Amino acid sequence: MAETSIEWTDATWNPVAGCSVLSPGCTNCYAMRMAARLEAMGTAKYRGLTRKSGRRSMWTGKIKLDRAALAIPSKWRKPRRVFVNSMSDLFHDDVPPRFVADVWSAMADTPWHTYQILTKRPGRMAVLTASLPVLSNVWLGTSVENADYLKRIDELRKVKAAVRFVSFEPLLGSVGKPNLKGIEWAIVGGESGPRAQPMLEPWVDEIETACRQSGAAFFFKQWGGVRKDQTGRTYRGQTFDEMPQAAIGHQ
Repeated sequence: MAETSIEWTDATWNPVAGCSVLSPGCTNCYAMRMAARLEAMGTAKYRGLTRKSGRRSMWTGKIKLDRAALAIPSKWRKPRRVFVNSMSDLFHDDVPPRFVADVWSAMADTPWHTYQILTKRPGRMAVLTASLPVLSNVWLGTSVENADYLKRIDELRKVKAAVRFVSFEPLLGSVGKPNLKGIEWAIVGGESGPRAQPMLEPWVDEIETACRQSGAAFFFKQWGGVRKDQTGRTYRGQTFDEMPQAAIGHQ
């Protein structure tokens, strides 16, 4: 298990490693920097997953499946919220359907945990999960960084799930009035780390308003920036750590 400082989860679990740059939200992805760092530390799982492009580390598009990792959650007896594949995308085109099914089995066998899966490929998520059982402890979500990718929410609505959620992180532009019908949870956060682009408050306002209108829980993760510890995570003078109804009483 990897303990994490990510505010909306307790731990990360990575049965898959490696990814591909797909849209603007990937440009400054922390996972690319982390994968390069882990490779430099000699972690074999991350060897060859990134390359240097100027001063940046970029995904090579190579994917590695870690079948041994499938057994890890069963060893954690304390219930946790688990972010699945923080270092990849379970629904990347190169992850075989059979392996996705094996991940499903591992989650089904550990119902005391709550699993949170994010993808930038909700169309493939809908296709592959159509033949898999809906698990009450598995939340399925997609990332939307600006208005150009709102269609991902429409694709997410086609997914069978106990909880559907949208991560507007990194929020790189206005999303106008997003339709959050059928969405139980929204996370909002600014980009962080080197070359971080700023997030404007009116963009956050749009999403918070949409949450109130649809009944989705609103979680404000961070303002971000090069030094996110200095910008903090207070919005409108308070901290918003709302969770979907399914979270209440599950753990």
